[in-house]
Amino acid sequence: MDPECSQLLPALCAVLADPRQPMADDTCLEKLLDWFKTITEAGSSLLLLQGNPCLVELLCHMLKPQDLSSRVLAFSLRLTGVLAAQEDCFQYLQQGELLPKLFGEAGPLGGAAWTSPTVRSGWIQGLRSLAQHPSALHFLADCGAVDTIFSLQEDSSLFVASAAGQLLVHILGLSMPGPAGGPPSLQAGDWPACAQKIVGHIEESLRATATPQITQALNVLTTTFGHCHDPWTQVLWVRLSPLVAGLLEKDPVPAAHSLVDLLLSVARSPGLSSSSCGLWETLAQTLSHLSPTQAGPLALGILKLQDCPQALRAQAFAVLLQPLACVLKATAQDPGPSGVLDGIVGDSMTADMLLPSKAACVGLLCRTLAHLELLLPLPQRPCPWPQAPLLGAAVTLLQLCGGSARPTSDAGRHLCALLLGCVRVQRAALDFLGTLSEGTGPRELVTQVFAVLLEYLRSPDSSPTVLKKAFQATFRWLLSSPKTPGCWDLDPHALLFLRDLLPVLQKRLCSPCWEVRDSGLEFLTQMTRHWGGQAGFRHALLASEVPKLTEQLLRDPESYVRASAVTAMGQLSSQGLCVPPAGPEHPGGQQKSLLAELLHILSTDSEGFPRRAVMQVFTQWLRDSHADVAGDTEQFVAGVLQVASQDLDWEVRAQGLELALVFLEQTLGQPRSHCPCAVTPAVAAPVGPLAQALQPLCRVRLFEFAFRALFDCDRPVAQKSCDLLLFLRAKTASSGSLQESRSSPHVASVEAALQRWQAGDQAQPLGDLEPEVVLAVLRSLDLEGLQGALAESSDHVEKSPQSLLQDMLATVGVLGGNEADCY
Repeated sequence: MDPECSQLLPALCAVLADPRQPMADDTCLEKLLDWFKTITEAGSSLLLLQGNPCLVELLCHMLKPQDLSSRVLAFSLRLTGVLAAQEDCFQYLQQGELLPKLFGEAGPLGGAAWTSPTVRSGWIQGLRSLAQHPSALHFLADCGAVDTIFSLQEDSSLFVASAAGQLLVHILGLSMPGPAGGPPSLQAGDWPACAQKIVGHIEESLRATATPQITQALNVLTTTFGHCHDPWTQVLWVRLSPLVAGLLEKDPVPAAHSLVDLLLSVARSPGLSSSSCGLWETLAQTLSHLSPTQAGPLALGILKLQDCPQALRAQAFAVLLQPLACVLKATAQDPGPSGVLDGIVGDSMTADMLLPSKAACVGLLCRTLAHLELLLPLPQRPCPWPQAPLLGAAVTLLQLCGGSARPTSDAGRHLCALLLGCVRVQRAALDFLGTLSEGTGPRELVTQVFAVLLEYLRSPDSSPTVLKKAFQATFRWLLSSPKTPGCWDLDPHALLFLRDLLPVLQKRLCSPCWEVRDSGLEFLTQMTRHWGGQAGFRHALLASEVPKLTEQLLRDPESYVRASAVTAMGQLSSQGLCVPPAGPEHPGGQQKSLLAELLHILSTDSEGFPRRAVMQVFTQWLRDSHADVAGDTEQFVAGVLQVASQDLDWEVRAQGLELALVFLEQTLGQPRSHCPCAVTPAVAAPVGPLAQALQPLCRVRLFEFAFRALFDCDRPVAQKSCDLLLFLRAKTASSGSLQESRSSPHVASVEAALQRWQAGDQAQPLGDLEPEVVLAVLRSLDLEGLQGALAESSDHVEKSPQSLLQDMLATVGVLGGNEADCY
C-alpha cells in the first residue's frame, strides 16, 4: 500500500465506523473493496492488517451494539472474507474470535441488521471469499454457517437466495477431493462433514413435496455439474440420480424447467456423458414424461450435444417436431394422417396442449419455431433434415395467421380461429421461413413460399414489424433462388415474382406509417446492391415508379425515413438507376440534382441520421469513383469537408475524416493497411513529386479539417484524425527539405495557431497551407503521445486509490473541498 494511502486509511476507517457520519455511496464502497482485493491478490493480507491496525479496529467496531449502516456492515463482512481468504490471516483473525463473532450467531445473524438484504448478501459474499482453504471448512462446520445458508436459499430476496445456492456449490466443491485425491467412496460416512451435510440437505429437498424446495436442490446440482468436473461428481450423480428420476413419477412433474437445466448440465459434463451412469435412459424417460412446452428446451439441448445416442437424438427431434406435425395434421385436406415430417404425427397430448387456449397455442408454436431456427445452422443438426415438410409447416402457419387457409377439419378450424391475426406467430414463422431459405425445396413449395410472402406484403392487416420481417424473408429467398450456370441474374420465376412485388413496394413507400416506408427503403437498398447491375432487375425497376417515389422520400417528415431514402438513392445512383425527370426544369438531369439535394440535406437537415447517411453515401461515391464525383473530385471533397467541419454531430465529423482518408489514399496512390496499428516503413520520396502529390490535399483544405478534428471535444473524432495524420506522416517520412521548412515563420504561426486550437480557441483559420509547412508541422506534433492519451479512459488521472480515499473523506468534510477529485 502506498504511504499516502496508509496515512488516509485511519481517518476513513473512523468515518466508516461512526454511524453519525453521512455514508459513502455504494459505488465508492465497491471501489474500495476492489482496491483491497487487488492488494491481497498481490501480497500478504496478514502484513496488510499488521501494518494498518485501523482495519482490525473497524471490523471490531462492527460488533458493538449500535445503529450501523447496513451498507457499511455488509462492506465490513465482505472485507473480512477477502482478508481471511489467506490461511495465515484467517488464523490471525481467529485468535481474536473476530470471525465467529462476525459470521456466527453472536454477529449480525442475531441482530436487527439481519433484516436488511444488503447485510445478508454481504454475509454470504464474505463467506464465499473466505472459503478458500481447509481451515475455513472447519470454521463453517463449527459456527453453524451451513444451516444458515440452507435457510437463505428460501430468502425473500432473489439475489440473496441465488447467492446462497452458489455458496453451497462452492463449499461442496472445496470440501470434496480433486482429481489427485482419487474417486471418493460411495459410502456417505466416508465423505467430509460439510459435503455430507450439503448432500443430505439436497436429498431431503428432492424428496420434499414443496416445489420451491425441489427447485433449490435442482439449481444447486445444475451449478455443481456445470462448474465441477472432478471424479467425485460421477459418484454424486450415481447417488442422486434415482431421486431425480423419481420426480418424473409425480403428476405434474415438479420444477420441470429446473429439471431440464440439471439434466442438460449433467449431459454436458465430460466425465458423466461418457460414463455408464444411466444418463441417456433418464433423458429419454424425461422426454416422454414432460409436456411439449416443457420438453422443447430439453429436446433442443439434446440435439446440440456432440456425443449422444442416435435413438435419443431421434426421439428428441420427434418431440421438437410434434407441434408442427400437429398443425399439418389439423390442416390436411384429406382425412387421416398427413404422413409428413417423416411419419411424425402430433399425438393426442400434443393436440391437447396446442389447441385449448390461444396463449398455450401461441407460446408452444413460437418456442418450437425458435428452437428449430437455432438448430438449423448447427453442424450436428439431424440428417436428413426434413426441409420440405418444414417449409410446408411454415407456409401453413402463415396462411392460418393471415386467414387464407381453408382447413376442413374441426381441429383445423379451431386452430385457424386461435391464430388468426396473431403477430407473435407471424413474426416467428417469417423468421423461420427466412432461415429455411438456406436450403432447397420442391419448386411447387418455393412457389407457395413466394405466394405467401407476397400475400403478407400486400395485406393491409400486416403490422409494421410483420412487414419488416416479410421484406427480410423475401430478400433471403430471392438470394437463394436458383441461378443459371455462368449467370448471376435472377431466375425467370424470381423475375416474375419481382414484377408482382414492385407495385407492392410502391404502395408501401406511400404508407402513412413511417416504419413501413423505412422497411421498404431498406429492402430496395438491399435489392439494388445485389442486382443493380443485372438486366432483368434494372428493366423491372426502371419500368416502375419506385425510383421516383424514393427520391420524393428524401423530403419525408420522419428523419429515419429520410436517412434510409438517402442510402437508397445513393445506391440507385451508383447503379445508374435514377431516371432524369422529363420536365425542362432539370436540364442537368437527375444525377446532378441528386448531388445538390444531398449537399442540401447535409447542410440543412435538423436531424443527425440523414446527415450521417449523406456522408456515408459521399464516402462510398468517392471510393467507387462515382461519375459526379470524378468530374471534379477536388471541388466535391472541399465542399463536403467544409460542411462536415461545422456539423455538431460527431459522427458526421468522423465520417468526414473517413472521406478525407479515402481522398488521401487515392491522391497518394497507396492504400492504407487494414490494421490501424500496423507500422508502415518509411518510403523515400523526392521532394518535388511529394510536394506535387500533397498540393490537392492542401487545395481542398484537408489538413485544416484534420488538424481541427485533432483537438475535437469528442474523442472518437480526435482518434480518427490522429490515425489519419499518423498514416500520412508514415507515407511522407523522408523528405530532404524538412529541416529547412521547420524554421520558417509560416510553420511557427501554424504551430502557434494549433496550440490555441488545443486550448479551445479555434476561431482563427489556418489559411492556405503549403506542402512543406504541412510536413514540418506533422513532424513537430507528438501524434504518438496524443494517440496514447486518447486511448486512456477519461478518468485515468483521478481513479487512483489515493483519489478515492480523498473523495470519501471530503464527502464528510474531513478534507478540504479542494482536495477532492471529481472522477
